[in-house]
Amino acid sequence: MIPEKLLEILKQDGVVAIATLGEDGAHLVNTWNSYIRISQDGRVLIPAGYMHRTEANIAFNPEVLITAGSSKVQGLHGPGAGFLIKGRAAFISSGPDFDQLKSKFSWLRATLAVTPDTVTQTW
Repeated sequence: MIPEKLLEILKQDGVVAIATLGEDGAHLVNTWNSYIRISQDGRVLIPAGYMHRTEANIAFNPEVLITAGSSKVQGLHGPGAGFLIKGRAAFISSGPDFDQLKSKFSWLRATLAVTPDTVTQTW
């Protein structure tokens, strides 16, 4: 289940970090809060234009860490809220999840779909 506070964050300007682990070690890539969509079943859908190393890492190890935050959303201790999502990811290049994002982001080559195991507010 995606908390309402995280949905509020995703409506704000901000950077999302996506961490993966491959044969060559850790890798980090960024996207924008506003690019993220949540599927009806609670998966995090992210448009991928490049993300080639991220894709290779996920083929090796599907576990991902994602952080998202905004200074404009009330957090646990004042202004600013952030979340850590731990989950398993896959790249999708056809089907409804791909089509949904392709209609919004003409440049995408795949959809990064993340099934969250945990979603934790960190600040």
